[in-house]
Amino acid sequence: MTRTPPTLGQVVRDEPDVAHEPAPLPADLSPQVAERWQVGAGHAPCHHGEILQGVFLDADGRPCRGLVTLPVPGTGTTATFVRRLGSPAGHLTVRPADRRKARRAAALAVAECARLTGERACGGRLGLRGQVPVGIGMGSSTSDVIAAVRAVAASFGVRLPAETVARIAVRAERASDPLMLDGSAALFASREARVLEDFGRPLPAAVVLSCTTGAGRPVDTLTLPAPSAREVPAYEELRAAVRQAVATADVGLLGRVSSESARRNQSLLPKPELEFLERVAARTGAAGVQVAHTGNVAGLLFDPATPDLSERLRHAARRLSAGGLPVGRTIGP
Repeated sequence: MTRTPPTLGQVVRDEPDVAHEPAPLPADLSPQVAERWQVGAGHAPCHHGEILQGVFLDADGRPCRGLVTLPVPGTGTTATFVRRLGSPAGHLTVRPADRRKARRAAALAVAECARLTGERACGGRLGLRGQVPVGIGMGSSTSDVIAAVRAVAASFGVRLPAETVARIAVRAERASDPLMLDGSAALFASREARVLEDFGRPLPAAVVLSCTTGAGRPVDTLTLPAPSAREVPAYEELRAAVRQAVATADVGLLGRVSSESARRNQSLLPKPELEFLERVAARTGAAGVQVAHTGNVAGLLFDPATPDLSERLRHAARRLSAGGLPVGRTIGP
């Protein structure tokens, strides 16, 4: 099955897709048959690109690629894993069939859960559903992967810690977004499955007017160039600013960090529309511009306390649409 990217507007609905329903249990559900099946469900959110992405120093002073994502509540991927007891461990199927990363993650999760519980690893069926656009920087593959891992764990009756889920996710897809982290914002090393800094609180509550750049074309994340280690001092300043913005719930400072990070990313994934986005932000009183650093989703950040916010959002949406940028949902409190 070909996975066709939905439009950004479809993300908000997250309506069930019949084609994405998990494979059904066998028709003969006699007690003897039912005992050979264990079912678990899991969910993972998506995100709206990054607030900050670059190269930072880890605790040992080593340059390390890291990012701070902007979570999107209420959307993502839901997975169901039907574990068939006694079947060979490698016998895993997934629907839709093209979710190869999620299948790899499920196999790794089965092995980990079997080790933890002392049960024998087995095969099963993984079903995924959700409407996260593919390849535009909203963490679609990571959402699939984490939902799959959580569903497998639930079928074993265990809950895997976030660091274990992160390790499995990076093994399954080489680079992972920090969607397994609940609660406070974090600077996450996406290729090393570790938190570089926990900021202790969620990001300041902001309103995001979402749009797409680059005609919504998918981006192959793993082929993009890496930021230079020479830029560590500049990125460390931005890291400190995020720390302060989180500690003081300062949306204005968060917007300035996001805008600067977007500008710096132009050397890695240029967005011809960025200057236009910045002009619209300035004319409508937005706190800043926010982009996916490895995709084409973008947005304007607003402070919820901004006077006449509804009118400003409508004005910004009209300007973005007139400039050829499709406008999606408004995200926020």
